[in-house]
Amino acid sequence: MSSALASTNAKSTHALPSYLNAVDLGPWGIYLQQVERVTPYLGSLSRWVETLKRPKRSLVVDVPIELDNGTMAHFEGYRVQHNTSRGPGKGGVRFHQDVTLSEVMALSAWMSVKNAAVNLPFGGAKGGIRVDPKTLSRGELERLTRRYTSEIGIIIGPTKDIPAPDVNTNEQIMAWMMDTYSMNEGATVSGVVTGKPIALGGSLGRREATGRGVFTVGQEAAQHIGLDITKARIAVQGFGNVGGIAAKLFALVGATVIAVQDHSGTVYKSSGLDVYTLLKHVNEHGSVKGFAPAQTLPDSQFWGVDCDILIPAALEQQITAANANQIKARMVIEGANGPTTPEADDILHERGILVVPDVIANAGGVTVSYFEWVQDFSSFFWSEDEINARLVRIMREAFAAIWQVADEHRVSLRTATFIVACSRILQARELRGLYP
Repeated sequence: MSSALASTNAKSTHALPSYLNAVDLGPWGIYLQQVERVTPYLGSLSRWVETLKRPKRSLVVDVPIELDNGTMAHFEGYRVQHNTSRGPGKGGVRFHQDVTLSEVMALSAWMSVKNAAVNLPFGGAKGGIRVDPKTLSRGELERLTRRYTSEIGIIIGPTKDIPAPDVNTNEQIMAWMMDTYSMNEGATVSGVVTGKPIALGGSLGRREATGRGVFTVGQEAAQHIGLDITKARIAVQGFGNVGGIAAKLFALVGATVIAVQDHSGTVYKSSGLDVYTLLKHVNEHGSVKGFAPAQTLPDSQFWGVDCDILIPAALEQQITAANANQIKARMVIEGANGPTTPEADDILHERGILVVPDVIANAGGVTVSYFEWVQDFSSFFWSEDEINARLVRIMREAFAAIWQVADEHRVSLRTATFIVACSRILQARELRGLYP
């Protein structure tokens, strides 16, 4: 790691407001703390910084559906548009029993930062329903999706806000959302969502895009700190479209994946897990549990695995002050959104562990979502090779610009990413002015 990135600038640790000093900030509190840290670097644009601390629009909806047994059930749904100064809102929809408004607000804000960091013409948005989708039948899931889409239909659209898949949502959910919106509009509107099936205007390469982006920025970061990827030992938390794809791509270049954790537990093999066999096992059984060629570890021991690269690709707030000192990796690549708390971030920084933040590391998904949106508007579709090449180029260029800012200001990559992204957002806000 360069000396510039290994040192902490005094500006980045200035005293924070008392309301941000709580032990458990929650997702929105974590985001606000990140904005506080970047404010001293915004220059004259800091006069607009309050814009970043308030979502433009938050919608909370009741989502009633009739269950298969004839009873009625009500679920709470959300759609938050954090900022649209640079373009329409863009961000996923998650179905999870722990979804809260604070979480969705934070995720929408991180989408604003992420889109600006890779210079996409989007603002940030996010949505969700507080539900455990595993408890619903396919018919109930469809009715839930369609009702939710109808409820948020007043604020979404291909030029207003474009949802996409996230935790526990997929191509089929997007197909139902697109169809519901289109029926209400009286015409097929393929560009209202991204992450759709190929047959409905989806893009080649979209499913693998986030994991490919994690791999791409991981390669770039490794070169900067002198880490040989082909000899790297890797631990991955979360083994779905992000963690699983990233693990496969690292394995393809010779890296050794030694530990994988998901909701069912942790599997470990010091000589290396067969990633392809493990992916097949997960596809057949729904989790890593019972993967015979590996030993099972207590979940708490996952964080102390002796590795070079750690990839948290599950949910928020996984790396905390309680486990950050256990981590032995040289580099953390955040495949998930908000997996590291600010306290843990400081601990890792002080220990010389490079953290490649979520707002650049997992931006591959939204980048290819942008490609899909463009292709839907033009009704002209690119090959998968073209898409992957464009994705890699954008990710590399974005990472190079962020590394330069980090080196110039002697700050972490996270703070550098926020400097780049928030400057772009606030410049757009300033140029547009206020109406009326």
